[in-house]
Amino acid sequence: MNVYIASDFHLKFIENEEDTRRREKVIDFLDSIKDEADLLILNGDIFDLWFVWKKFIIKGYFPLLLKLHQLRENGVRIVFIAGNHDFWFNDFLTGTLGIEVYTDDFCETIDGVKTFISHGDRYTSNDLRYQIFRRMIRNRFIMWVFGNLHPDLALNIGKNMSRSSRKQQPTDETLNKREQGLIQFAKEKLNETDIVILGHSHIPKIERYENGIYANAGDWINNNSYLKMTNGKIELYNYS
Repeated sequence: MNVYIASDFHLKFIENEEDTRRREKVIDFLDSIKDEADLLILNGDIFDLWFVWKKFIIKGYFPLLLKLHQLRENGVRIVFIAGNHDFWFNDFLTGTLGIEVYTDDFCETIDGVKTFISHGDRYTSNDLRYQIFRRMIRNRFIMWVFGNLHPDLALNIGKNMSRSSRKQQPTDETLNKREQGLIQFAKEKLNETDIVILGHSHIPKIERYENGIYANAGDWINNNSYLKMTNGKIELYNYS
């Protein structure tokens, strides 16, 4: 089985030139795997903000949604795991596109390898403020309020909430703190699984320990990186 894992595309619904180039590269990558992939796992922060109203979707994401639809039509199974930017799902991805959605993590034995995959934002260290924000923003009442706003107003609010704008990119120190929390979690989780795959830190890597493997898919802001599992063996790649 060929399994591709990618995270942290951070595609925006209003693009500048850099955002457009990133989106085009992402779509080229997805198109390149259409005849080889059995399973595609999108491990969070694919969209910089995601919400679906009862009758509307965000038109800026149409090119990616179309490509995902084409992959499904080609027989590729797609799993989407919530990140810290895309977690308000409703039923468009599942009902219209046939994508499997997981709000926290995805666990499955793949080619005999017990695999745990999560975006990772729950496992960072020294980030209490974000953990409080995470609980608040996933509250059903907050989702109801957001969904009952006019989409233009809601998206303006969402754009201001997003912490991934170019002016707010995390520092190296912040990324390292994130990564230390992820590594600590992975080491503990490997006592009950063979491999732990995370994202969020934007640091692509594969680390092998005595009790298993920790892998991070990295990001598409700086690295254009992804993971590929073939017959249970995992490797890290950069798409150029």
